[in-house]
Amino acid sequence: MISAVAEMYNLHPQTLRMYEREGLLLPSRSEGNTRLYSEEDLQRLEVILSLTRDLGVNLAGIEIILNMRARMKEMEREVQQLVEYMQGELAASGASRPRAENALVRVGRPYPILKRTARAS
Repeated sequence: MISAVAEMYNLHPQTLRMYEREGLLLPSRSEGNTRLYSEEDLQRLEVILSLTRDLGVNLAGIEIILNMRARMKEMEREVQQLVEYMQGELAASGASRPRAENALVRVGRPYPILKRTARAS
């Protein structure tokens, strides 16, 4: 409930209401319309408080940061799905583990080329 969360984080309930109005927090509601904060909501609140208290980020900045975090999580999920798909395809095709002699390796820098100076005739 809002009063318990406000007390737990040393906030005024209006601050939590403002975060909700701004779309930063979206607690669920009970049948009696009481705000119910999940563990995920509390973790999100901790990120918001860290950004405001420790880093001085304003609400617009917090919104951008939270949106970027959500996009990054989605991208990580998509990359993981791609990796799993590729592993499945490799396993299904019977491809064995790549052999070392076929691997690309880093080559050191070539020897430096000395510049010749022009001779005066």
